[in-house]
Amino acid sequence: MTRIRDVVKKALASGYLTVEAENQLRQLLTTRYDLEDFNAFMSLQEAAMNGNVRQESRERCGIKY
Repeated sequence: MTRIRDVVKKALASGYLTVEAENQLRQLLTTRYDLEDFNAFMSLQEAAMNGNVRQESRERCGIKY
């Protein structure tokens, strides 16, 4: 089973969060996860807010950073 930290690691490495990965994160966040996964998710949130990770979903609907 994929973990939140695995999805986050891939997004941070590529600098891009796909719609598929976003949906996967939504699904994973509805299940039990540990502190390491929570911290990974928070680091992804911070990276997105700082512009270090682009989100495909925002690009599709024309939201500017």
